[in-house]
Amino acid sequence: MNRTREPRRPRILYLSFYFPPSRASGVYRARATANYLAEHGWDVTAFASPISFLHEVIGSVDEQLAETVDPRIRVERPPLSQFAWERDLRRFSRFRGLSPVMAGKAYRLGLSKIFPEHYLSWAAASVRRALAMHARRRFDVVLATGNPFASFAAAWMIHRLTGVPFAVDYRDAWTLNMFEEKPAYPDGHLAWKWEHRILRDAAASIFVNNPLRTWYAERYPNSADRMMVVPNGWDPDLFGQSEPVDAASTDPTRPLRFSFLGTVNNTQPVEQLADAFERARRHPDLAGAQLHIHGHLGYFKQSQSELMKRMGLADAAGEPGTDTGITYRGAVSKTDVGRVYQDSDVLVFLAGGARYVTSGKIFEYMASGRPIVSVHAPGIAAQDVLAGYPLWFNPNSLDVDEIANSMIAAGKAARDMTPQVRAEAQAHAAAFTREAVTAPLEVRLRAMVKRTIASGAEAS
Repeated sequence: MNRTREPRRPRILYLSFYFPPSRASGVYRARATANYLAEHGWDVTAFASPISFLHEVIGSVDEQLAETVDPRIRVERPPLSQFAWERDLRRFSRFRGLSPVMAGKAYRLGLSKIFPEHYLSWAAASVRRALAMHARRRFDVVLATGNPFASFAAAWMIHRLTGVPFAVDYRDAWTLNMFEEKPAYPDGHLAWKWEHRILRDAAASIFVNNPLRTWYAERYPNSADRMMVVPNGWDPDLFGQSEPVDAASTDPTRPLRFSFLGTVNNTQPVEQLADAFERARRHPDLAGAQLHIHGHLGYFKQSQSELMKRMGLADAAGEPGTDTGITYRGAVSKTDVGRVYQDSDVLVFLAGGARYVTSGKIFEYMASGRPIVSVHAPGIAAQDVLAGYPLWFNPNSLDVDEIANSMIAAGKAARDMTPQVRAEAQAHAAAFTREAVTAPLEVRLRAMVKRTIASGAEAS
């Protein structure tokens, strides 16, 4: 009797430096992509950052987020040299301790001649480990997400050495400074040379919005037909249970609560936000209103104090010298974000940059069905996503008075909320679930698998 074995699952290597328990903003796209592939029949191996880097350099982790990674995903953590971040003399190598000048020159030489990122050592270690694993059991596709863009170089090198097709996911722009809207590097820089060869050989390149794809297509026209857009989305499994639509109205007896959830950084118009909220609170409808900042202040340990000062922030345990109404509530696990949205009346969309910026947080904001106030430069790519959202209040300017007026209007909308309007808002967001936006990427990856998957399982 002939037995028909189940076809072997296609095997993908996912180069994602920022992977749970990292709390970097791009980690949610990485987590969702890996989980989606595992759920849809892929054998997924993810290469991620060393845990020590997350604790010692980044300074924080989200262990609850790590628990949401599909258990079928194999996570490997190639080593990384922390030369660029290490300040403890006791942890210097013998060579660096005895010859710090020569060690510094050797390190900088690698950045100028081999690859211009501090993550070069991780990329090299990833290639070595990938080749060893591939020799035992073949990978069918490599997918790399950046930043860091050393992951792209690693994917290219693995392709050159094995012939395995690869794709690159521009979670962020590499050679484009999105905030100044100009090239990030001068002509002739090593980054351009690497990007040219990577896009030349990649079977697919993925971008988070159309403006970014267009910018890259104009510079690499021979690769344009292999470029696609996969927007960010929101994760229903992390979002939490929303309250019933018929319970959406705001208690008219308490002050309104505005909220920002995400990472505050130096590219965002934080001073305009603080000034606008102070002016908006003078209006009788916003008397006593509070603005709660949930999340992280900057990406590294040393960023918090500067941003606290710029915004006149108080932490949850204290108040500033004057009552600004703005309070820093601290970090929120991704698994607890639903609670933050349920406790908010109005959401503040604070973003830096201009037309190339979308921000993954906006998709969750829409899914909450709350009024959203934009605080960013006009013309950013996120406006394409928000278009059609019935509770979007956009001053289309960074003028403080116009932002304040939008806050007042959003507050009124929160007071006047009806079940029908809330349902319309959430229906707009439904098109951006992570399942919906990731499906085309999975189809493209399957098309990249060159060989026919043999029947039966391979030896591991």
